[in-house]
Amino acid sequence: MSRSVLVTGGNRGIGLAIARAFADAGDKVAITYRSGEPPKDLTAAGVLAVKCDITDTEMVEQAYKEIEEKHGAVEVLVANAGITKDQLLMRMSEEDFTSVLDTNLTGTFRVVKRANRGMLRARKGRVVLISSVVGLYGGPGQANYAASKAGLVGFARSLARELGSRNLTFNVVAPGFVDTDMTQVLTDEQRANIVSQVPLGRYAKPEEIAATVKFLASDDASYITGAVIPVDGGLGMGH
Repeated sequence: MSRSVLVTGGNRGIGLAIARAFADAGDKVAITYRSGEPPKDLTAAGVLAVKCDITDTEMVEQAYKEIEEKHGAVEVLVANAGITKDQLLMRMSEEDFTSVLDTNLTGTFRVVKRANRGMLRARKGRVVLISSVVGLYGGPGQANYAASKAGLVGFARSLARELGSRNLTFNVVAPGFVDTDMTQVLTDEQRANIVSQVPLGRYAKPEEIAATVKFLASDDASYITGAVIPVDGGLGMGH
């Protein structure tokens, strides 16, 4: 049966791969995006693209209303939208810190809370939060980003306990280094240095993250909740 799926930050990179995976499976997919334009092939395939800044509660509400009107209540939510503002601690401004937390952690709170309205009424729902190996492993110059991504783990596990009896699952996917536009701007030397730290010796493909997310939203994962699944080539093992 075709489900109503929402992927935040679904216009590029990991989010785009996730949106395509669900659309290819026949689900009714909506994405939110903050800037730029979603790929034409995505909208041509029937994916609903809604402009939304998840730091704005009213925009989140309006986005959900549009999605619910066209696709019905959201049954699968993938909270993927996020930003980085890397800086060494002594140079990091308070705005650098709080803006990353507001998007990556509080923004996730906003979209999850709103999705839960329909999920609680239906007594079923799947929520997958996209964290990062950095949230568990740490990264110099990324105290703000790591804190926001680590916070997603406590958030998901608290909700897994709070709402498990309502047949809602909450899981976290923690990608490692993924071959996206964001990482393609790195120099060959930087890329080689990163790959040298990964036991599997390569970057992940966005589609590999998408496959794990799709699994967590499937019937095969109906007894998995509160899990943190690394898709990082072994980079963060033990963390």
